[in-house]
Amino acid sequence: MVLYEYPCNERVRALLRVEHLFNRLFFFAEGEDPRYQQIAVATLFDVLDICDRTDLRGSILQDLERQRVTLAGLRQHPGVDPEALENMLNEIQSVSGDLGGQGRIGQGLRDNEWLASLRGRVAVPGGSSQVDMPSYFAWQLKPYDDRMHDLRQWINPFLPLFRSLSLSLRLLRDAGDVVDVEARQGAYQEMLGGKTFQLLRAWVDPTLGVFPEMSANKYVIWVRFASPDYDLKPQAVTRDIPFKLARCNV
Repeated sequence: MVLYEYPCNERVRALLRVEHLFNRLFFFAEGEDPRYQQIAVATLFDVLDICDRTDLRGSILQDLERQRVTLAGLRQHPGVDPEALENMLNEIQSVSGDLGGQGRIGQGLRDNEWLASLRGRVAVPGGSSQVDMPSYFAWQLKPYDDRMHDLRQWINPFLPLFRSLSLSLRLLRDAGDVVDVEARQGAYQEMLGGKTFQLLRAWVDPTLGVFPEMSANKYVIWVRFASPDYDLKPQAVTRDIPFKLARCNV
């Protein structure tokens, strides 16, 4: 099954975007070919740009605190595993402390004159070529272990942010029950009556050759299925589509 996610507010959308950047960063950072690490370095600068433009840390810490308060209220709830609950509360406390105890995230990258220069060149299409920045080309010729050492030094200050972000999204995703539903003639509608959710998750059988286009507000959830035509333009499907759906809210 292929998973598709739809954020129901801009805050969750921003968190999913940063999660996507971290996943790309970690994947390409491990590549031995310098061209993989070119993408890793550019992605690291993307994460740094987001940290510069938004109070990402504050938003995540607020999310974790709300989730901690909600979970703490379950201590006396029957059927709750007290050991698992305490472990989760301790994990929230740990990652929140690590993130909140940092100075400005990524400040070491800003203070490094070479990285600051490279950051400006990477923002220009083709600007990081050996013609424009031979020192970056020389860095890519270093042995793999040396490049990995440098990359880890640059990435490490962002790890508390990544761990906190991952935990916040994991708690949100785990808060939704998965149900089997069917989109009649390619469309599924569910009236909410004022109830709001933060995240929708839909699992679709890849052999059906379709993908969901989702939307939601406090009144209704809409899931419409489409398939790409020869020019990859989405075309609505009109057959019944079974899929799994989770509505997530903390």
